Amino acid sequence: MNAPPIRATYSLIDHDGNPVTEHTYRGRWQLVQFGFTACRVVCPRALAKLTDALSALETIIGPPPLVALYITVDPDRDSPAVLKSFLETSYPRFSGLTGTAQQIDDAKNAFKIFTRRRDLADGYDVQHTAITYVLDPDGRPAHYWPDTHSAETITQDLARLLEPRTGETNP
Repeated sequence: MNAPPIRATYSLIDHDGNPVTEHTYRGRWQLVQFGFTACRVVCPRALAKLTDALSALETIIGPPPLVALYITVDPDRDSPAVLKSFLETSYPRFSGLTGTAQQIDDAKNAFKIFTRRRDLADGYDVQHTAITYVLDPDGRPAHYWPDTHSAETITQDLARLLEPRTGETNP
């Protein structure tokens, strides 16, 4: 499996209002998805697919030593409370992360996420790169999947990544 060429750093606020960085989750794998709560199609589809992949993974290896993170690309609308309500209702496996516009820009740059705000008659949306990343327990980039990959492929790849290796233990 190929590691993505990213820095994988962030300094944000979780949906409970706590400051977090990539070091906060040290010792656990991190599944990282960028999106926004007002997205109508792509983000909900990706979150549903990842939820399915994580549920299937749990049947294979038990509760995975992994935290699923959803980083907003729309900090103007996605406050911690908005993210929490959105995720707890439909995607409870995920923790939402937000921050100032600069903090989100820094995270997007670190993960090489492209965004473009597009004005619409009834507001705006945010076009963005649709890639899911996984970071190892030391916070290093380990793998990624474009949006075109299936839940089954993601489940199989995660099972291979998270399986204990000879002489190693997963946290």
